[in-house]
Amino acid sequence: MFICSVNKLDAFMPKNKPKISGLIITLNEANNIAEVINNLDFVDEIVIVDSFSNDETAEIAQQFPKVKFIQNAFDNFTDQRNLALDHAKHEWVLFLDADERLTPELTEEVISEITSTETADAYFFKRKFMFKQQPLHFSGWQTDKNIRLFKKSKCRYTKERLVHEILNVKGSTKTLNHQLIHFSYIDYESYKAKMKSYAKLKAKELFLKGVKPNFFHFYIKPAYKFLHAYLIRLGFLDGKKGLIICYLNALSVFHRYPELKQLNQQEQELQKT
Repeated sequence: MFICSVNKLDAFMPKNKPKISGLIITLNEANNIAEVINNLDFVDEIVIVDSFSNDETAEIAQQFPKVKFIQNAFDNFTDQRNLALDHAKHEWVLFLDADERLTPELTEEVISEITSTETADAYFFKRKFMFKQQPLHFSGWQTDKNIRLFKKSKCRYTKERLVHEILNVKGSTKTLNHQLIHFSYIDYESYKAKMKSYAKLKAKELFLKGVKPNFFHFYIKPAYKFLHAYLIRLGFLDGKKGLIICYLNALSVFHRYPELKQLNQQEQELQKT
């Protein structure tokens, strides 16, 4: 049984704080969902768009009174995120992945920003990548940041990207000072599976753009991805953790182009019939 937390910030919340919709998209996040919902205890509603999880994600999430739980078949990340946006009731949106956590300092900064007299339309969050429970300091992640807080009326995820989505912002942006904690790497096999799933979506994205893979894509790009992260982006300074992450991220590129080749071959077969 999971017990919903009492909002500990209520007593300290500014009276003029605008309402916030917290958004999450999920698939089999039973190990994360209660913690991320509790992490968002200061928002006014939580919208979860779930891709028909077959673990206890739905059962756990629906125990929380603030949660609006929606199930929608997964096609790509952009569509799932835009669907969550469509169900958000409030202008301010805070969009977290299930494996992301705000620190108390970042939560205070969020509240301070949206209650100020001069707000930006969207805010970048710098992210600290966690390898199990240990932070990565390099390996290409040292400059990682994403927009997580924004005004719904000014932003929409672009259809051009199916994975590693891009938020189109019609307005001003700002970067917050405190870091968002990203617990992306739990174990080798789960992260490897995630990289392979990203490869399939990226292949589909490239296929829709008419890209035809060649020798460069099959061999040079995966090698460059690894060497750039491991050497140029100083992954070797993260030790064994850096080696594993740089390899697995390059593995995603390695799997991308055979998937793209297969999609092109399937299209050619259809054209012959």
